[in-house]
Amino acid sequence: MEAFLVSTAVVALAEIGDKTQLLVLALAAHFRKPVPIIFGMLAATLLNRAVAGALGAWLAVTISPSSLRWILSLSFVSIAIWALIPDKTAPQAPTTPRIGVFATTLWTYFLLEMGDKTQFATLALAAKYGSLLPVVVGSTLGTMLIDVPVVIFTATAAWRLPHKPLRLIAAAVFLGLGIVGLLR
Repeated sequence: MEAFLVSTAVVALAEIGDKTQLLVLALAAHFRKPVPIIFGMLAATLLNRAVAGALGAWLAVTISPSSLRWILSLSFVSIAIWALIPDKTAPQAPTTPRIGVFATTLWTYFLLEMGDKTQFATLALAAKYGSLLPVVVGSTLGTMLIDVPVVIFTATAAWRLPHKPLRLIAAAVFLGLGIVGLLR
């Protein structure tokens, strides 16, 4: 249960102000079809998190526990620093979705998640807990908790969120996880 709850909270904080959040904002404002956008996000996130989680779980059994502890702790510190750097530009939504709103969302969201801080957080959490399913489900839920309201309320609600303080909280959480890991 801890792996699920920590994954949900950590990824939700990391998703605030992320480039994928800006993408769904642009998609929702452009297409005004929240249902296919939400399902496209869900499918892309599950696929992305499953890949990251599987890699993390594999690392947990491949690397020695002491080496893994150092790698994960330094990774969490790096993610904390990364969380302090805001994603400034929203990706532009295509003018005409030739493949439909769902497929457009699935494809663009999945690609933007590659190498993203939430993907690395999922990988690190799966390695830390050695448990794939709770981490994948928790990190997916964390992403959806933050991005679904953006889709539903579009630009009006999204631009009123206090991004800077929330980004600082996310950085503090990752830094705390890194420091705790280093001190063990």
